[in-house]
Amino acid sequence: MGRLAGFGVTFRQMFKPRLTTEYPVEKSARPVRLHGRHVLNRYEDGMEKCIGCELCAGVCPARCIYVRGADNPIDDPVSPGERYGFVYEINYLRCIHCDLCVEACPTEAITETKLFEFSFTSRADAIYTKDQLLVGDDGRARRQPWELWDGHEDEHTSEWMRATSPSGAVQYEGRANWSGELGFGVRAAETGQTAPTEPTEEPG
Repeated sequence: MGRLAGFGVTFRQMFKPRLTTEYPVEKSARPVRLHGRHVLNRYEDGMEKCIGCELCAGVCPARCIYVRGADNPIDDPVSPGERYGFVYEINYLRCIHCDLCVEACPTEAITETKLFEFSFTSRADAIYTKDQLLVGDDGRARRQPWELWDGHEDEHTSEWMRATSPSGAVQYEGRANWSGELGFGVRAAETGQTAPTEPTEEPG
């Protein structure tokens, strides 16, 4: 009887909704806070958010980020600050996608897409340069030939940054304390931590 009971478990599973998909032809939806390939963001006016402070490189436990800042040209500034990220590189042979760099960034310059399907044929390809990381004029990630995009992995690049910002605290729920992004504007504040989800007064 015990053996027949085992077959009964298998038989019942045959009529339940299927959880597996025909990957990579069919892909399941990814969580909006998934940690994937990074991007360097720009403000809505097109200026770069990175100010070359190197905090992301300093906090990285894998030592995979290399940043060199430079003074902004007076006649043609790259970022709103005094300095900008002159050199920016991420070595994806070392990156562990912990996103400490995202949390440390004071200007929301570095965030990440949901893309994790990328492979390399050389070590040089694994080191992403600033030109590859900086978003394009439409605010979307620049696609590289060795990356497998389905078109939606860069629609929520700032989700983890917003989740870990001061606005993620319950007392700030409903308030947008982040800057706009090129191509997307100012993202709406998150709600749902308290009920009802009405904005609260700022603590005195």
